[in-house]
Amino acid sequence: MLDENIRVQMCNISKHFGGVRALKSVDFSVKKGEIHALCGENGAGKSTLMKILSGAYSKDEGAIFIDGKEVEITDPKAGIDLGVSVIYQEFALVNDLTVAENIFIDNLNEGNMLIHWKKLISDANRILTDLGFGQIQAKKIVSDLSVAYQQVVEICKALSRKSSILILDEPTAVLSSNEVEQLFALLKKLKDDGVAIIYISHRMEEITRICDRVTVLKDGEYVNTMNVSDTNAEEIVNMMIGRDLQSYFPVRESNIGDVVFEARNLKRGKMVNDISFQVRAGEVFGLTGLVGSGRTETVRAIFGEDKPESGEVFIDGIKLKITDPASAVKAGVALLPEDRKSQGVLLELPIMYNISLCKLKSFCRYFGIIRRNEETGFVNSMVKKLVIKIGSINDEAQTLSGGNQQKVALAKLLGAESKVLILDEPTRGVDVGAKIEIYKIINSLVAEGYAVIMISSEMPEVIGMCDRVAVMRNGKLMGELQKNEICEENLIKLSMGVN
Repeated sequence: MLDENIRVQMCNISKHFGGVRALKSVDFSVKKGEIHALCGENGAGKSTLMKILSGAYSKDEGAIFIDGKEVEITDPKAGIDLGVSVIYQEFALVNDLTVAENIFIDNLNEGNMLIHWKKLISDANRILTDLGFGQIQAKKIVSDLSVAYQQVVEICKALSRKSSILILDEPTAVLSSNEVEQLFALLKKLKDDGVAIIYISHRMEEITRICDRVTVLKDGEYVNTMNVSDTNAEEIVNMMIGRDLQSYFPVRESNIGDVVFEARNLKRGKMVNDISFQVRAGEVFGLTGLVGSGRTETVRAIFGEDKPESGEVFIDGIKLKITDPASAVKAGVALLPEDRKSQGVLLELPIMYNISLCKLKSFCRYFGIIRRNEETGFVNSMVKKLVIKIGSINDEAQTLSGGNQQKVALAKLLGAESKVLILDEPTRGVDVGAKIEIYKIINSLVAEGYAVIMISSEMPEVIGMCDRVAVMRNGKLMGELQKNEICEENLIKLSMGVN
């Protein structure tokens, strides 16, 4: 018999994606009128579990109960019909429509032929006022609202669907401190109204402040559920960590040389706030932090994708003037972007053209005629050096696996003959075997004297690969860890602001 105070009960939930196990027999429950934190490092299974609850994914095994009744949530509409709403970091709003239109976008005309605009606006104003946000005008265009108010509109949209289960994924990632306070006041009101709120966050100060219970997942498995009043940030962090890294990451004997790269006082908006660090030859320098911490924004500013408002960049002590990616590459800085398919590889072009792209000028004779023998020789040498598994260098890049596409993107960068390699999530979306091969490539590159800046969301990867790590939070550097200080506990504490 299930507890009548339980709004959601998920029992023995398992999920596989091909040969990868995402969840293994996970139990999770949320009470009516409760804010329940769901914690775990990246890859722990939090998002997968919530996508199963909302209907975005189907479970392989297990059962889901809502208000004591077993349910099958086969798609997102079924989830909405059962009262489940998800508010992601990227809002699902139509920016050119009004607040009222967004709130009732699922049912603008209530089944009638025409839309009753006066009633629509009146109903929207009532919901906004009931939540304490009557200052938001229902006729206002959503794109004109602050981020916090857009989030309120998302919540109003969920309530217009009569949602009794609200899932918030990192809801404060883009909010200012005042906006966070407004959100917390709203969540408390919803809690008092009996809504079951699932709060996904890495921010420990928020969890200990507003949540009633906390559940921790690790590597797709359930760890523990505790009352927040009975635990603390240290204990929650300790439940999230612990893994044997020795057999996973290839051993590297570091031979670190002089400073090759330096960033001084870089600033761009809120996400790059007075960032300074150095990277040495033969060193893997990690840049890590939670989603929205400013890592990618920092390297975009370095690489010339975004123009910094202030700050300086140096290679070998010489100040650089980087105005765009082309000038960055010319100066000796190369970037492996986070999104491989749209930014790293030209999928419909042959593997050969992808690899030779950054070195094409060196193969050209007069009048732009390409010396194909030299180009082919270089491409074949890169394929051999990086152990890229291909049929032919003339095959399209899209015929390769994700891991081999990533190696092609790396080979292209090496053709630029850079001194500094920025690798943004270099193993994202590749299998375990390909990850280990990429780690070996990174080790060989630093052995050749490259200075490597590696951004990674995976703490084991940071620990296993980096010689030093800088941790970012809310656009600022929170601290730097030397090799003997790099561990999950220290990384989590810095990234969450736990002293």
